[in-house]
Amino acid sequence: MTLIRVPKSWEIPENQITPEAVYFNRRRFLKTLVGASILPILGCQASSDSETNKELAATLNQPTVKSLNTNPAFANVDRPITNELLAGQYNNFYEFGSGKSIWQAAQALPTDEWKVEVTGLVKNPRTYDLDDLRKKFPLEERIYRFRCVEAWSMVLPWLGFPMRLLMEEVEPTSKAKFVRFTSYDDPQIRIGPAWSFSGKLPWPYTEGLTVEEMANDLAFFAVGIYGHFLPKQHGAPIREVVPWKYGFKGAKSIVKIEFVETQPATFWNTLIPYEYKFEANVNPDVPHPRWSQATEKFVGKGPNFSWERRETLPYNGYGEYVAQLYSTSRT
Repeated sequence: MTLIRVPKSWEIPENQITPEAVYFNRRRFLKTLVGASILPILGCQASSDSETNKELAATLNQPTVKSLNTNPAFANVDRPITNELLAGQYNNFYEFGSGKSIWQAAQALPTDEWKVEVTGLVKNPRTYDLDDLRKKFPLEERIYRFRCVEAWSMVLPWLGFPMRLLMEEVEPTSKAKFVRFTSYDDPQIRIGPAWSFSGKLPWPYTEGLTVEEMANDLAFFAVGIYGHFLPKQHGAPIREVVPWKYGFKGAKSIVKIEFVETQPATFWNTLIPYEYKFEANVNPDVPHPRWSQATEKFVGKGPNFSWERRETLPYNGYGEYVAQLYSTSRT
């Protein structure tokens, strides 16, 4: 029997996705952004200094993943993949500062001999090292939209494995209702955001999902991006990717995964609960207290690689995968 795959409403043909060569068209990209006076508005610290750009490119030049397989169900989106150099220098990573250009500070993150402990309400607790994570679970590429709560967005080609595969191995018990993710934290290298003394913030950075959300096929552990293992500014060596939620839900540099019975405290929900909800699904109809979420600024293909204004989609366009998880439209 011949299986016919019907494209999703948000997909475009694969041949319209930005080719890899375009990722590195930096000179034209930066020249256009500067000419349009967009960089100061967005706080993007794209530098025209060649030595600085070489340093940035070096941070992205991680080992290439061999035999890269793109999951055909997540190979196409309705917009082009974001330029790799821009994605590598426009990051939130609050352990290393509150600005977007934290890529240099993030290189202090130690990733050698990394361990991830999986514990809590599970039948088979495990501690994985990097080889375990990269070899035990089949790696695949997925091209996902990324939507920040700050109303900007990208499209990123993640490399990793579905979270449900790890769940199947550790087997959460029937009492497990939530899962908590804890990021690496070392006060000796943690700079913290400029707007608050870091010692007063609820470190380490933690995030959480329901077990149903974690078991959803969209939920993904990323160990790479753009065909390479993760650079440090992207949350090396392993991070959460939950594309129907705002980006702050994706904990970076995970060291512990704990299955628990009650909803865990999380970094932003603890710090500012009226602005950053635990669920935090992308919802254009529910504004942030300080700005609208109806539209977003997207790093688009375009002839000039400018930021494009786009309408925000419910669940970031992934409603057919996740809407059934929620009985009502919440944030």
